[in-house]
Amino acid sequence: MSLIYGLVARGSVILAEHTDSSGNFTQVTQAILEKIPPNNSKLTYVYDRYLFHYICEDGLTYLCMADDSFGRRIPFAFLQDIKEKFLANYSKDRANTALPYGMNEFSKVIEKQMKYFSNNPDVDKIKQVHGEVEQVKDVMVTNIERVLARGERIELLVNKTDNLNQQAFAFRKRSTALRRSMWWKNTKLMILLGFVIIVSIKLKLFI
Repeated sequence: MSLIYGLVARGSVILAEHTDSSGNFTQVTQAILEKIPPNNSKLTYVYDRYLFHYICEDGLTYLCMADDSFGRRIPFAFLQDIKEKFLANYSKDRANTALPYGMNEFSKVIEKQMKYFSNNPDVDKIKQVHGEVEQVKDVMVTNIERVLARGERIELLVNKTDNLNQQAFAFRKRSTALRRSMWWKNTKLMILLGFVIIVSIKLKLFI
C-alpha cells in the first residue's frame, strides 16, 4: 500500500520522474499524458488494481501511480506537495523550455516525498488539520481502459488484419501445392494411359 511512481510533465514531455518499481506503467502513463487536456484539471484513472492520479495546472502535470487500496486523499496530498516544491524551485520559463528529463534532478525530491507520504501514518491527519489539500470528492474518476480503448481496438484490428493476411498467404500456398500435386497426378496418369495404349497397339500388331 504505497505510492509507486511519480512525475512532473509539460504536456506529454516528462521533465522529472521517479519509481522504485518496474513494469509497463510508464507506457500507460504516456498514454494518459497524451490525453490530458491543456486546461486545469484533477483526475483519477483506474487501471487494473492501480490508480493514476494527476493535477494539471498552467500547462504542468503532476502525476502519481498508487495501489487502489491507498485511497485518493494521500496521493493528492502528495501531488499538491510536489507541485508546491517544484514551483518553489523552478521558474515557469525553465519548465516551459526544458528538454525531456531535463529537470530530472527533481526526481530526488519526488523520491523523498514518495517515501514520506507512503510510510508516515500521520501524513493524512496532518494534511487534514492544516487544510493544505482540497477535498478530492469533486475529482473525476475514469477507467484508463476507456482512454486506451480506441488504441486497443486499432491494435486488435491490425492483429486481425495480419492474421487474415497470413491465413490468405497460407491458403494460397496450400492451393498452389495442391494444384501442382493434382497436375503431376494427372500427368502421370496420362503418361501411364498413353504407355498402356502404345503397348496395346504394339501387342495387336504382333498378333
